[in-house]
Amino acid sequence: MKTLIIITHPDMKNSIVNERWVEELLKFPDQFYVHQLYEAYPDEKIDVTAEQKLIEQYDKIVFQFPYYWFNAPAMLKKWMDEVLTHGWAYGSKSGYKVGGKKIALAISLGVDEQELSNNGIYKYPLEELTRPFELSFEYVKADYRPFFAYYGIEYNSSEEWIEKSVPLYLDFLNHL
Repeated sequence: MKTLIIITHPDMKNSIVNERWVEELLKFPDQFYVHQLYEAYPDEKIDVTAEQKLIEQYDKIVFQFPYYWFNAPAMLKKWMDEVLTHGWAYGSKSGYKVGGKKIALAISLGVDEQELSNNGIYKYPLEELTRPFELSFEYVKADYRPFFAYYGIEYNSSEEWIEKSVPLYLDFLNHL
């Protein structure tokens, strides 16, 4: 079954790595369905019913985004607030439409991995910083999976560095 990849990047044309990942994903339409939120909703008015119907079609869903200011882009939070509604995503016998679906994050980060550690300058590892996603998806009874993270974009934005990420990301997706 295909994997739904929900991309949340507010400036894809100036992206360093996310744009390359999307380019690669589009080569495999039988494996991945790429859904770009900022492209689908340039006015940021989310069609909740359409999003819920889309989610219902897939058993594996990956949220791909750049990580900055210690969080995801605002559109992803807005999407979660509006789409994961009571009675559909949780809170009733007919709810839990996300229940059992494999959910994962694919995150690009400017900082090096060691900077996000108990001994690093940012004090917390990414596992701790992404706990709200883990808790949210567990709340709706999804099968939250370990994330994919590609660190160091700020320091290593060469074409070689970016290309190195592509097979790693594809391997992650294929083993979800």
